[in-house]
Amino acid sequence: MHQNGPDLPGISSEMDASEEELTRAYKENRNGAPGEWFWIIRRHPGHGRTVHTPMKWGLLPAWLKDPSGWKYPSNARKETVKTNGAFKLPYRRKRCLLPIQLFYEWQKILEDGKPLKKVQWKQPYAIAMKDRQPFAVAGLYDTWTDPATGQQTNTFTVVTCEANSLMATIHDRLPVILAAENYERWIACIEADPDDLMVPYPSELMEIWPISSKINSSAYKAADVADPVDVPVPRAGLAPNQPGLF
Repeated sequence: MHQNGPDLPGISSEMDASEEELTRAYKENRNGAPGEWFWIIRRHPGHGRTVHTPMKWGLLPAWLKDPSGWKYPSNARKETVKTNGAFKLPYRRKRCLLPIQLFYEWQKILEDGKPLKKVQWKQPYAIAMKDRQPFAVAGLYDTWTDPATGQQTNTFTVVTCEANSLMATIHDRLPVILAAENYERWIACIEADPDDLMVPYPSELMEIWPISSKINSSAYKAADVADPVDVPVPRAGLAPNQPGLF
């Protein structure tokens, strides 16, 4: 994911972060991966105002007693978000927005109509809005409290749905992208089940292009990370160390 910060056209929010949390938040993260910190926008559970807060990507549910061995899911499928134990309570009460400029996905490359046997070569792509404006991905968050120290950890996950026709050319899943008129409805959490919002975003408003395999390392965050390239011929030994995100 590429995130410049918490600003998102169509909604205003207040800062909600401690000094420690602010040091974790990127001013700009051009290649954000699960396990890293992002700005999310939510309704504050105490005073109810709309705020932006840095949270770690990969959900840690509040009810978990011991996080050792927990897999910190980065995605929540819309098909099971209402029933999965990690997601069902946040879905009803703790929905959030993730403001981003673009996101990335990887397409498996075939050779002679068959998957490559020795190396699963994957071509990375960047996906954004045609107008290059920031947009909001639907998320769920939760707050886990360490029973030994009382320290709280805020985390989130991204809700996904079936791919639209554009995304389907490379992958079968798509983050749930919300139109601006639905931002407040999603984060207000007045409705327990806004199922109709978890649908594929219109393909005609989006754009996709191939990018360099530099993106395969989440440590690479240079300005050219999302620059377009010609689709390369698959080569051995270049499998990404960063899996498909959705």
